Amino acid sequence: MSRLEDRREARDGLKALAGRPPVVAALDLGAAKVTCFIMKPGGINREDRTLHTVGVGHVQSRGVRGGSIVNMDEAADAIALAVERAETVAGVRVQGVTVTTAGGQLASHRVSAQVSLGARPISDGDLSRAIAAALAQVRLPGRRPIHLLPVAWSVDAQRGVRDPRSMFGRQLGLELVVVSISETVFQTLQYCVERAHLEFQGVVAAPFASALASLEDDEMDLGCICVDMGGGSTSVAVFSNGALVHVDSLAVGGGHVTADIARGLSTSMAGAERIKTLHGSAIASANEDREMIEAPPRGDDPGAGPVVAPRSLLKGIIAPRVEETLELLRERLKASGVPVEPGAGLVLTGGASQLAGVREVAVRVFDRPVRLGRPRRVPHLADAASGPAFCAAAGVLQRAAFGPREVVTLRTLAGAKARASQTQNSHATPLGRAAAWLRENL
Repeated sequence: MSRLEDRREARDGLKALAGRPPVVAALDLGAAKVTCFIMKPGGINREDRTLHTVGVGHVQSRGVRGGSIVNMDEAADAIALAVERAETVAGVRVQGVTVTTAGGQLASHRVSAQVSLGARPISDGDLSRAIAAALAQVRLPGRRPIHLLPVAWSVDAQRGVRDPRSMFGRQLGLELVVVSISETVFQTLQYCVERAHLEFQGVVAAPFASALASLEDDEMDLGCICVDMGGGSTSVAVFSNGALVHVDSLAVGGGHVTADIARGLSTSMAGAERIKTLHGSAIASANEDREMIEAPPRGDDPGAGPVVAPRSLLKGIIAPRVEETLELLRERLKASGVPVEPGAGLVLTGGASQLAGVREVAVRVFDRPVRLGRPRRVPHLADAASGPAFCAAAGVLQRAAFGPREVVTLRTLAGAKARASQTQNSHATPLGRAAAWLRENL
């Protein structure tokens, strides 16, 4: 626990430096690894929309299974270690982190609202009235909203308006997407981060963050599906006309493939992970029936020999699980009714997407063009931290630097419960009504 004590002392010391521009720290809490990216305020290049991270740290995840925390002490210690490694590289101390996760049963809901306008240009107050009207329709018992994003504005019959301010019309419409997470998972994440003596600054949905890091602007405008394949879950973010329109997740990931291999070959989890990395594939290859692989046996019997099996058996274990996961995701997208553009492509991110053959299986399952995504706005990253597995952490930094702008900030959503009991007299204003909705529903 000494590392956690050191973090507490460092955080207390940072309170005296509150006047300085804070560094931005992203924490990707996954079932396979915990990653921390640190960016200084001057690390944003707005001319070419790129970022410069000053510190990257990642460690093997502990205390996390299937996207959920199962051991608080181990998870807090892993968080502290990942942040400590990033701080050492950056030469700065981090006070708070924004967490990205695909766990907590991520889901999204879409609502719309219309408000009447007067004979004057549309102002921020009109936008606030439309937002408050949309929020009033949302009821999410047992869940915590983590993103409130406008999908599209409309003025009278004109749809697809990006910014209606200063326009004229009789009616202003808004379509809003609400991304939510289980309330108990949210509170557990918050407590775990604070247990590592860090300030909890909010949660970002992992598929949304990965999409921000890996998608091109044209892909968002023309329509795209970003699938984040992590160790404990597989999640998806759908974009249309430049906006996020849908988020969903499955509690199945690369760790389940590893467990299948361990069961099928009677080997250890560590041995199964090594075999999957070195020899694993989701598609058939030449001579795989004659090619033999070796796996360490379970247990510590020194006389037990290695497990020997044909590579075709390994493929026969991996391929059904990968195909089943992608088919489940495809069916859930169909059932949701989300508008997916006919020509929309598919972008794969996350560590499990790097397994050989996954891209080819995705092409067959979705019948769409598929590519592997990487953090595209952080060009200086080392090779070890520039792969698909690091898209989510990079996306949190990109969201902080370039948006998209949300109708309620992450900090407000993260602290809504704490403010629920405070009495405020601002209900008469549109923003006051929105704040009242937050207090009543979060």
